[in-house]
Order: sequence, then structure tokens, then C-alpha cells
Amino acid sequence: MPRTTMATWLSLAAGSLAGGLARYFMAGGVHRALGAAFPYGTFLVNMSGCFLIGLFDCLTAERFALSPAARLLLMTGFCGAFTTFSTLILETSNLMKGGDFVRALLNVAGSLVGGLILLRLGTLVGRSL
Repeated sequence: MPRTTMATWLSLAAGSLAGGLARYFMAGGVHRALGAAFPYGTFLVNMSGCFLIGLFDCLTAERFALSPAARLLLMTGFCGAFTTFSTLILETSNLMKGGDFVRALLNVAGSLVGGLILLRLGTLVGRSL
């Protein structure tokens, strides 16, 4: 495997490991502190993930302060493992920036409604096995 490919895989793996661990510990800690009446841990992870992916995107696209390798590590690896919700929001925001409000709305509504429907379908299939 060429050196750059191995570096790419390692950046992605390191970011994913860190993001997964951060999600586990943050969501678990918040859950223990605030209880289970509302999914506070997941909510906090999703909101902080949105902040982080926005910050990293700005640093990459506007400030040129992050290299492509750092973008891969932080945005794809860390934020991707931390929360995919942040990616949904970033992609929706990009559609809106491009003036494509219909697709932005379809992305959000389709992801939420479709996700809920498919979760229920998966549950039904799982119960029938």
C-alpha cells in the first residue's frame, strides 16, 4: 500500500476511534448526570457535532487552516463517528447556500421521516426472524 494511502487510512481510523470514544463517554456521562427522561446525551452529541463540523468546515474552506489530511481526520473520521447528524446538517446547509431550498428540505424531512419508517421496518423484520 502506498505511503499516502496508509496515511489516509490511519487518519481516518484515528479520527473515527476518537469520535466513537468521545460519543460514548459524552453521551453516557450526560445520561448518568441528567437521567433518561429525555435523550440529553444524544442531543448534546448531535448539537456539539454540528458546532464542530461547522468550525472544521470553515477552517478548511475559508481560513485554509486545515490540510486535506486534517479535514479527513477531523470531519470524516472524528465527526463521522461522533455523529452523522452533523454531516446531515452540513450537507443541508450547503444545499441552502447554493439556493436549493427544496432539496435541503427534502434532505431533512426525508432523513427524519424515512429514518423513522426504516427503523420501524427493521424492527418488524427483526421480530419476524
